[in-house]
Amino acid sequence: MSEHRLWAPWRLDYIKGPKPDECIFCSKPALDDDSAAHIVERGEHCFAMLNTYPYNNGHVMISPYRHVPSIEDLDAPVLGELMALAQRMLAALRGAYAPEGFNMGINQGKIAGAGFEDHVHLHVVPRWSADTNFMPVIGDTRVLPQSLDDSYSTLREALA
Repeated sequence: MSEHRLWAPWRLDYIKGPKPDECIFCSKPALDDDSAAHIVERGEHCFAMLNTYPYNNGHVMISPYRHVPSIEDLDAPVLGELMALAQRMLAALRGAYAPEGFNMGINQGKIAGAGFEDHVHLHVVPRWSADTNFMPVIGDTRVLPQSLDDSYSTLREALA
């Protein structure tokens, strides 16, 4: 039986490296420079931004502006907007990149893998059948065909 795994050794720099003192889900929206923060969409209660350490091009994170650790802390309008933004990101990513599928998830709590455990966020990761190869495993190098800034432009154009 063949096992399928998503390996991400390039993220070790993020895991072991120094962490920002502030919460990126609070500080980036406060910059008022969506391009610099890679915020691709803002709503009334939530926003979507590209992950600085993406598993694939187009890897977005959707978060409420409110600094809370769990979806249990979100009221219905915020939770509804979070899911509406997820739908919007799926449609934009399909149009921009034509992925074959998606991984979507919330890592709640440090033990579950949350890098920012005090600010809940939803990951949306576009996937392709050939999006993993020997480079991450053998070369400890991730090959992404597009820079983060270009991904931002591509996704913003798809959202327009």
